[in-house]
Amino acid sequence: PMDKEQYLAFVQALVDGQKTEFKQWEGTPYFDGCLPIEVMAERGVETLRHGPMKPMGLTNVHNPAVKAYAVVQLRQDNALGTLYNMVGFQTKLKHAEQVRVFRTIPGLENADFARLGGLHRNTYINSPTLLDASLQLKSRPGLRFAGQITGCEGYVESAAIGLLAGRFAAAERLGRAPSLPPLT
Repeated sequence: PMDKEQYLAFVQALVDGQKTEFKQWEGTPYFDGCLPIEVMAERGVETLRHGPMKPMGLTNVHNPAVKAYAVVQLRQDNALGTLYNMVGFQTKLKHAEQVRVFRTIPGLENADFARLGGLHRNTYINSPTLLDASLQLKSRPGLRFAGQITGCEGYVESAAIGLLAGRFAAAERLGRAPSLPPLT
């Protein structure tokens, strides 16, 4: 948890921190659901409090009357519980800056960072142009695409597209027309 003063100092450190620059060939625009944390901070001082640092629904078990102004969520990253990652903190901050800025987070002042952050980039095909209604490549029937490469976002959505592609393939193999359950 952070109080208002800690949060404002953290946001300013993100904005002022040294960042790596895109190469000319990396000019892909950001997807709003996966923005670097410093880009969110640059959009306004309150942006992070309504995104990855939202303090809603959390109670301080040691002092329930005190509400956090902002929070950093840690997610366990290995089965032993010895590694954690910060949720929603993809970044273009240079590595030394990440250590400096992230050590301003209460409780992480002396943290050892096993991996420093970066950006992930999702690659998509132009599904409406390239795929037919059963997720087959129009130029090569029999080759289906599923998951995130089709342009969907999220684990559940990607799994659902995989299920659809499998159902379409099974129906074709059985000589049936691909069908979907009715939408209700």
